[in-house]
Amino acid sequence: MKAMLLAAGRGERLRPLTDHTPKPLLEVGGRTLIEWQIERLLRAGVREFVINLAHLGAQIEAHLGDGSRYGARFHYSAEPAGALETGGGIRQALPLLGDAPFIVANADVWIEFDFARLPALHADLGHLVLVRNPSHNTRGDFALNGDRITNDGAERHTYAGVALYSRALFEHLPAGRFPLAPLLRAAADRGVLGGQLHEGCWIDVGTPERLAETQLRVACLTSKG
Repeated sequence: MKAMLLAAGRGERLRPLTDHTPKPLLEVGGRTLIEWQIERLLRAGVREFVINLAHLGAQIEAHLGDGSRYGARFHYSAEPAGALETGGGIRQALPLLGDAPFIVANADVWIEFDFARLPALHADLGHLVLVRNPSHNTRGDFALNGDRITNDGAERHTYAGVALYSRALFEHLPAGRFPLAPLLRAAADRGVLGGQLHEGCWIDVGTPERLAETQLRVACLTSKG
């Protein structure tokens, strides 16, 4: 199975840190955010990665290389200035991702998640990992009815930025810039989107405060380990 790491974002809320360093290369615990994700995916058996690039993307490629020092292969999908948003970025990378379902994960989230727990898709077009709503997203994104993602429900959860997707969700769309959320909402309405709730640690490292929180979390884990 292949995995795509989304690494093209500008990281506006983390400026000035991201003026000269792309957000996925910010470090916590002596390791970059993107390398934490790579390590967890390697544990699940993933050995081939696609990484999309835009803002300061050359730095990411120079830091990671071809993947050989991780025992993996890295392919890069360069996007134009301003990037293509999540949906457009995945659509552009389809030729590198192949025909089989693939994992997609944000390169700038901290999540203690076993990627091997992602199930086979069968007839679904995707399977999302959700988390309890953080203080910065109290309304949530989706509801979960058993293992089915729905747009309406009494209890809503936040999309964790981790999913398994079929290329069929994207391949009918024209290339270009477009967001992911409308595709997911449409798939949920059609009943072809599965999901699960992750109860472990998850941090969307989108602000200096959450970066500091992640650093504390990693320091705590390191001291225990």
